Amino acid sequence: MYLERISSPQDLIGLSPADLTALCEEIRDFIVSAVSVTGGHLGSNLGAVELTVALHRVFDSPTDAILWDTGHQAYVHKILTGRRNQFEQLRQTGGLSGYPSREESRHDYIENSHASTVLSYAYGMASARDAGVDTHRHIVAVIGDGAMTGGLAYEALNNLGHSGRRVIIILNDNGRSYAPTISNLSATPSGKFTSGSLTGDPPQGIERSGDRPSERISDRITDRIGELLSHALTDIRLNPTYVRRQRRLEEFLHNLPVVGTPAERAMEAFKAGVREFLQPPSFFEALGVRYVGPVDGHDITALEQSFANAVDLSSEGPIVVHVLTQKGRGYSPAEDDEEKNLHDAPIFNPATGPPKSGPSGYTQAFAEAILTEAAANPRLVAVTAAMPGPTGLIPFQEKYPDRFYDVGIAEQHAVAGAAGMAMSGLTPVVAIYSTFLSRAWDQVVYDVALHRLGVIFCLDRAGITGPDGASHHGVYDMAMLSKVPGMRILAPSSAQELQQMFHDAVGLAESGPVTIRYPRGAARQVRSDQVGTGMSALRLRCDSESEVCILAIGSMVAEALHAAEMLNESGIPATVWDVRSCLPLDPEMIADAAAHRAVVTVEDGIREGGIGMMIAEHISAVDPSVAVATLGVPTRFIAHASSAQQIHAQLGLDAAGICERSRTLITERARS
Repeated sequence: MYLERISSPQDLIGLSPADLTALCEEIRDFIVSAVSVTGGHLGSNLGAVELTVALHRVFDSPTDAILWDTGHQAYVHKILTGRRNQFEQLRQTGGLSGYPSREESRHDYIENSHASTVLSYAYGMASARDAGVDTHRHIVAVIGDGAMTGGLAYEALNNLGHSGRRVIIILNDNGRSYAPTISNLSATPSGKFTSGSLTGDPPQGIERSGDRPSERISDRITDRIGELLSHALTDIRLNPTYVRRQRRLEEFLHNLPVVGTPAERAMEAFKAGVREFLQPPSFFEALGVRYVGPVDGHDITALEQSFANAVDLSSEGPIVVHVLTQKGRGYSPAEDDEEKNLHDAPIFNPATGPPKSGPSGYTQAFAEAILTEAAANPRLVAVTAAMPGPTGLIPFQEKYPDRFYDVGIAEQHAVAGAAGMAMSGLTPVVAIYSTFLSRAWDQVVYDVALHRLGVIFCLDRAGITGPDGASHHGVYDMAMLSKVPGMRILAPSSAQELQQMFHDAVGLAESGPVTIRYPRGAARQVRSDQVGTGMSALRLRCDSESEVCILAIGSMVAEALHAAEMLNESGIPATVWDVRSCLPLDPEMIADAAAHRAVVTVEDGIREGGIGMMIAEHISAVDPSVAVATLGVPTRFIAHASSAQQIHAQLGLDAAGICERSRTLITERARS
């Protein structure tokens, strides 16, 4: 067992090629076994095994800073930096984070996994190093899993090229983010570049639809020639000797009398023509970033040679090493998963792999609702940012492919594009995780709301999400969006409520933007008489001579009903309202709450500036003597835990916490 001998990157030194091959196999087996017990990101890590091993053999972490984007592809990095034994508690309460964590290791830097940020971090760290205040030797930015589709990556890339900062960029191109990558910088394993996933030619004898045999033969010959030339040029371009000779030739041509400038331009035009035919370096090099590749991301020897040569070439400025990997490599259930290559997985049997995934709970309710409304409204379209599966849009994509838009990991573009759609007569639905909408805040406010455009935002994973940790809890949406003029915010407490709200939102969108926010996981199932309509709240319980009124939002409604039952059993009658419409608030609900001695609001979003405080202001305007307690998420980063329910209990957002706060408030009110 080679893996048991690895407790730091230095333990990789001295291993033979055969040893490394065996080690990589052991790492893959270990990752499958570990994730099968706790759940987590599987496919992206299986594809990055050789890449990570090669990185840690060439670079000296943490003297050399290895930065990961996206962070969910860093499991192998964690294993090689001494955390293998902690994987038993991966993503569990108090256990190993599913992303790099500065608290865990000096080898980790970027904690969040909001994609496309690494090149900006790298630029900043290189600037500090060049200013003499940082001691890192090399800054290595690993960007992959579709993160190069994000606009921030291009902004940083432009700045890196302009500044000439010495940064080594490893483009881990597996042709996918969650779904197939939406980008013209994605490449097939043969080196032929396409917009989409890593798909090669069909097997021999299988014709492409509409192709003639002669076209297929010529395609294969052209692809093969391109592959050979591409690899040959990559080897040449990584050779420092070639680089020095090229520079001397360029200087010679430039200094030729009379014909020097035309000759130099002719040479550059020839080189550009070859690059355009074979590779996408023209894009990078136009920005001042040297490009080499593609390199086989599962050939450790080739990777090490490429990285070592890139170190030499980086002395002149930033360089991109384009590495092709296969997401889910080495585990057949992941390789055969057409949707996501087991990008993430629940607890499963490693012998058989996870069961086929699909939307569930609130996500499933949304998936059904959008299909229903789309059938009745041909102007309704769906927009997502690289996550059609997790947001429940695959059924919509399959039924209405011409009305489905996946823009890649580009949330700002998704929202601004949706604004243009709404401006021109469509009814766009932007399906996105709550935590990722914050990346498009400017577009929500100034491109959508300022123009009073009918964009419907459907925010999945709203509230505390559990094992994904601080960067993925969707706790800011209500506090932020409630400050946007003209915005309407709906929060369903059941699958049936979500479907009703989506139907209502299509009509509401005629006068401006609407947001529906709902949590991850199972959804309550209720009768039709427990479903509200429009912008009205819904009173779910009213005990006689009620002393306390509990106003609950979304997933907190179930806990509030349980708390009311507990209070009633202890002699404290209670009223429970499902707030439903967080913005605007229902005046009837406010009036009823103000008629009680005490009011408790409960939300799974940031308390300060949240909906509860807005409710308290409205109640105070009716009767300032009413005691109001607002329960919500504190203003601090919340660590990951095994489940959202565990975190709710820690924060007092479960039935016991609501019950305790209600009793305390009533006692305080009686004393005053």
